[in-house]
Amino acid sequence: AFCPLFRVHGTNTPREVWRFGEPGTWAYDALVKTDQLRYRLLPYIYSLAWKVTDDNYTMMRGLDFDFQNDPKVRDIWDEFMFGPSILVNPVTEPGDLSRRIYLPAEANWTDFWSGKQYRGGQTIQIPAPIDHIPLLAKQGSIVPMGPVLQFASEKPEDPLELRIYPGADGHFKLYEDENDNYDYEKGIYSTIDFYWDNSSQTLTIGNRKGSFPGMLKKRTIRVVVVKRNHGTGLAVTKNPDKTIMYDGSKTSVSF
Repeated sequence: AFCPLFRVHGTNTPREVWRFGEPGTWAYDALVKTDQLRYRLLPYIYSLAWKVTDDNYTMMRGLDFDFQNDPKVRDIWDEFMFGPSILVNPVTEPGDLSRRIYLPAEANWTDFWSGKQYRGGQTIQIPAPIDHIPLLAKQGSIVPMGPVLQFASEKPEDPLELRIYPGADGHFKLYEDENDNYDYEKGIYSTIDFYWDNSSQTLTIGNRKGSFPGMLKKRTIRVVVVKRNHGTGLAVTKNPDKTIMYDGSKTSVSF
């Protein structure tokens, strides 16, 4: 789920989700939940894929890519960053329902599933139930999330849920295009910059740059400032902190 490509190839062994049980069984439900999380994160992931193309970025990152001044991360082989925002901590031992995680010292962190905040530079023990991977968001992150989908181009990513993890300033560039051709190589795509000023608790959405056929000229952005049990986990947040009708023009909102 937290590799750049989310596909399973290589043998003739059947591996569709429904072959692992029925709805309501632990294996089936865990697989579906993870699949849905991947789709909800598609705006984030697709933007990172553009960053790979445009900026020679690396989506799946060893900790010393991002935390070069913390010597403790250099010998950690079972944690990694997925883009600039998400610290992924796979469970690698059968039967483990929790795991120890070192939090890099150059940032503070928020549990993706609960909203609990942690200071960096410490080792914590965190729950790891069978149906989710321990994930922490770096404070200062802006993570765009779309609706639950059955396939990538099923419907427009509207409303867009924008999760802000306060605690530091942040920036994220949302990238969008036609999804199914190479017209982006001709400059047919759009980008929107999001900036979070932590001291003033202000989100600024920049002017949209570029366009492409089928682009949403107006869209709903549901902004969620994450805290304990608010803006957490897989579910769409029902009570966002602000709802913005965005038409491509620069706008700012304070919290």
